[in-house]
Order: sequence, then structure tokens, then C-alpha cells
Amino acid sequence: MTGAVSEVRQAKVSALLVSGAVAGNQAAAYLLNVLAARLLVPAAFGELGSLLAVLVVGAVPAMGMQTVTALRVARTKGGHGELLALGLTTSAAITGAALLAAPLLVVLLHLDSVWPAIFLALALTSITLTGLFYGILQGQGRFAAMAGLLLVDAVGRIGGTLVGLLIARDATGALAGAAVGAAVVAAAGWFVTGRTRPRKHHVGHVKDVLHAVSAMLALVLLVNLDLVLARHYLPAHDAGEYAVGAIVAKIAYWLPQAVAILVLPRLASAAGRRRMVPIALTLCAALDAVVIAGTALLGPTVVAAIGGADYADSGIPVWPFALVGSMLSLVQILLYSRIASNDRKSTLLIWLAVAVEILLVTIWLNGALTQVVTAAVVATALLVCAGALVELRSRREPVDAPGDDGGRGE
Repeated sequence: MTGAVSEVRQAKVSALLVSGAVAGNQAAAYLLNVLAARLLVPAAFGELGSLLAVLVVGAVPAMGMQTVTALRVARTKGGHGELLALGLTTSAAITGAALLAAPLLVVLLHLDSVWPAIFLALALTSITLTGLFYGILQGQGRFAAMAGLLLVDAVGRIGGTLVGLLIARDATGALAGAAVGAAVVAAAGWFVTGRTRPRKHHVGHVKDVLHAVSAMLALVLLVNLDLVLARHYLPAHDAGEYAVGAIVAKIAYWLPQAVAILVLPRLASAAGRRRMVPIALTLCAALDAVVIAGTALLGPTVVAAIGGADYADSGIPVWPFALVGSMLSLVQILLYSRIASNDRKSTLLIWLAVAVEILLVTIWLNGALTQVVTAAVVATALLVCAGALVELRSRREPVDAPGDDGGRGE
């Protein structure tokens, strides 16, 4: 009994530490954007904003690396040398692709030189490796150390971006600062995870990473898709109001992130998934129910608080945005479960949801703000229902069913 109480207390402490670190990281990113908007003229801020958006997409492989690493460490309790080699290989591939794409970014983003794109590629080198170190700490259950590394990332990478921006007052300086700061964070991650030396990795590990990257890319796209569609189809003023609502969706999505981080290592086995998926879904739903209720009751106040005086008289309903973000947090848990079980077919459901949302808005729901967010609600709700059905079906399989080790018997 004492052990169970101690475990619950430790879980609460870990949740608080991780939640605080995630919140600190998000706050640092928000502060960077606010300061950049004030330091740069609109054209320069637009250039930096577009490059940071590319950086977010380029960081998706780091998310896939973290997911695969956390699951593998939770299963095997070893093999960090192989994982480091995999991380170095993936990092080199991402950097190489980004460098090859640098001239294309110059054209697409109307950059004055190629240097911002080069520094972006160098930043992705370290960001991808840091994803590996997050995964090792996560798989080992060292959540206090993981929270510390998240805070180092806020100070190092995001702070480095700000320092570069303050020194150079342009996107090139900001990305150079990001590259230097990200390298410091990666070095700290390598040190705190035991300064492991790389060893040859199994080719199947690469397939695992590619699968996870594809799934996480679809999730990132789904999280941001409605905002892009609103920008394309709605008048400028309505698109601006939609952007305010989208912030509410992000809040609802990020609020239960600690639950996703803490539960992922426990999904490494079929028995763990059977026990933890319902608990994680319940916790996410309970946390976000507060957000949905709050936005339903205090909608105008929420809009004014986020958007400022220009939106004080706005009548946009924000609870549907909170609903979308809440369902996306459920999608993340279900997606982690499918990645953990090596179910590569079911993760295609999220790409199908992306297609459904695009079709709904393109063909039908594009005449008003409420119509676009309705399309997002419908697509996300269908995905949650489909994911839940897949999860229920998987519970009929034996607890020791093959596939929990990726089919390699490790």
C-alpha cells in the first residue's frame, strides 16, 4: 500500500515538473514572437516568422525520434549506443535535405541571402538529436531530468534565437543564434543521458522512425490545417478572428501534454496499453472539459484577453475551437498507442482526417468562420471515433501478441 501511495505521489510530482517545463518552453516561444514583432519591421518579421514555421515542420523528425526512442528504451532498458547512431544518421539526413532545400527556400520565402536557410539546417541537426535525448529520458522515466532539459531548451535554443535577433536585428542573426543555442541543448542532452558512444543500429529502427515521423507529421498538419484553410478562404478580418480562436485550440491541445509525455513509456507493452490508454484519455478529457466549459461561459472575455482591444466586440464562438484542441489531445494518445503497437495501417487514419477536413472546407464549409471550425470539429471527431474503434479492436488480441517489439524479437 505504501509503495502504491509513493508511486502516485511520484507521478504527481513528475506531472507537475513536466507541465511546468512544457509551459515554460511554450511561454519562451511566445515571448520570442512578441519581442520579434516589436524589434523588426513587418517585412523582416514576416521573413523570420516564415522561417520559424519551416523550423517547426523540420522538427517533426525529432518528435518521431523521441517517440520511437522512448518506447524502445522502455522495452529494452539498453541499447543507447545503437539509438545514438540512429539519431546521428537521422540528424545527418535531415540536415542534408535542409541544405539541399536551402536555395528553394530563398526563392519561396523571398530571402535576401541563403544564410538564414543554412543556419536553419544547422539548427535542425541539433534539434533532431535533442529529440533522441528527450526520448531516452522519457523511456527511463527520468522526468525531472527531462523537465530540466526542456527548460535548458527554452533558455538555450529559444534564448539563443532572441540573442541573435537582438545582436543582428534580422532573421539571419536569429537563426544563427538558434543554431548555436540548439547545439548547446544537444550537448547538455548527451551529457545528462550518460555521454553514450554510437554503435551500429538495426535497419528496422530506421523504419520505426520513418513510421513515427509520418504519423507525427500528419498530427502537426492536422493541428494547424484549419488556420491555413481559414486564411485562404475567409476575408482578412474573419481570418484574423479565426487566428484568435486557433490559439484557444492550441491551449486545449497543449494543456494535457504532461499526460502524453508521462504515459508514452507505459504504452511499450500490450498490457501497459490496455491499462494506460483509458486512463490517459480520461485525464485529457477531464482537463480539457474545464477549457471547453470556460470558453462556453466566458467566450467574449477569452477573445478579448487573447486578441486585445481590437477583438473586444467580437462575437466569435470560441468553445468549438476548444473542442477541436481537446479532441486533438485524445488523438495524440491514440496515435501513440498505435505507434507503440507497430500498427502502421491504422496511423493512416490521421492522414485520412487531413483529407476529409480539406475536402469539407474546399467543397462546402468555407463561407464563414463558424463553417471552417465546424469542418475541423467534424474531421477531428471522426478521427477520434475511428481511433477509439481501432483501440477497442486491439484489446481482443492476446496480451503477449507479437508486434510489441516491432517484430524483431528484441
